[in-house]
Amino acid sequence: MSEPYSSTLLEDTHIVVTGGGTGLGRAMAMRCAELGAKVTINGRREEPLENTVTDIRDAGGTAEGISCNVRDVDSVNTFFDEAEDRQGPVTHLVNNAAANFLAAAEDISPNGFDAIIKTNLYGSFYCTQACGKRWIEREEEGVVLSIATTYAETGSAFVLPSAMSKAGIVAMTRSLAAEWGAANIRLNAIAPGPFPTEGAWERLVPGTDMEEQMKQRIPLRRFGEPEELANLVVFMLSDLASYMNGELVTFDGGEVLTAGGQFNDFTRMSRDTVKSMMEMMKPKK
Repeated sequence: MSEPYSSTLLEDTHIVVTGGGTGLGRAMAMRCAELGAKVTINGRREEPLENTVTDIRDAGGTAEGISCNVRDVDSVNTFFDEAEDRQGPVTHLVNNAAANFLAAAEDISPNGFDAIIKTNLYGSFYCTQACGKRWIEREEEGVVLSIATTYAETGSAFVLPSAMSKAGIVAMTRSLAAEWGAANIRLNAIAPGPFPTEGAWERLVPGTDMEEQMKQRIPLRRFGEPEELANLVVFMLSDLASYMNGELVTFDGGEVLTAGGQFNDFTRMSRDTVKSMMEMMKPKK
């Protein structure tokens, strides 16, 4: 496929991608840098940040990586201060950092619940608020794009904290699109379907049989590619989408048209079987 965008489409922008060291965040960061953006990525682990920044720079792009715990508001504010010190005012934010695990609702611990809600919902709010404050005070335009999920609207079995937090992100997006629109701040969200990524996929899909069942639910009979999502991200961040505000764009190959809730298939199995399967998937200490 030929290049769909101008190589200068995101020139003169400074885009922050949370959780940008690995997976889909990495793909988004690299694509934005390819099209002229200065990119700052964050995450809790230094090594993935360093690797992604090196790859962006080797490809001719501009990037910085800064360690940050999005669950902690002080860490978030320090991150944005440092990001702007290094590369100038942030103009765009991608709320991508997220956590998830499979669990029966009755077995979720308070700590497990907090880990998901604070990473997904608190983290997205803290980062969005940090940017919004800066843009409003400086009377600057800004764009926030948050990565939700298809089951944010349908719900899904066995990923309750994720569904709750992602639904909150959609509500935040729509609420602030109305509140901040007059300040020329746009907020939108994407609801991806299944996108296999290293690490996260293994924690959520327990084997090739379940993977094939998930694929067969998708009318296109395939999973999404990170580059496809990255191209949509670029469009929604850019001035090509300058009149889009408060939208949730579903990007799932048509999956929700045939089956809502990516993990609802597990309900066809006995609860004891599902729990045993989840126990085997837990990381070994």
